[in-house]
Amino acid sequence: MRYNIEVSLKNNEKFSTFLHQKIREFNNEHSRHHKEVRKEEAVQPINIIVSDDTGNWVGGLNAAVYWNWLEINDLWFHEDYRGKGLGGNLLSQSEKIAQEMGATKVLLTTFEFQARTFYESKGYQVVGEIKDYPPGSSYYTMVKTLI
Repeated sequence: MRYNIEVSLKNNEKFSTFLHQKIREFNNEHSRHHKEVRKEEAVQPINIIVSDDTGNWVGGLNAAVYWNWLEINDLWFHEDYRGKGLGGNLLSQSEKIAQEMGATKVLLTTFEFQARTFYESKGYQVVGEIKDYPPGSSYYTMVKTLI
């Protein structure tokens, strides 16, 4: 078997797409869960948008439900709206919606300098930590059981 190895230090969207597609094909072949989640409407989005009196977005939550999990991708508020209970409200609201969609657990990630203690106060537990990522901090994977 002959092959050539090339190192490129530039973005290569075509090559990235190729690798991503090959990994998806492998996952589809070896995991029925991966195959099922790729079906239309298998991933159910949840977006909770918070606006001010003038209609400007000041924060919110972006998440998705699949595999009976709620995955929280983003939760953010403008600093003027922090500390007022909105984050906990949105978490609770998204969890309730997700349960109605069949979710039994929640997954999210956060950095040490972001919101670990906030999530812990809402019942989330650290199940994974990458130390010194970024340097001097940690990156956490957190979960919560809804049932």
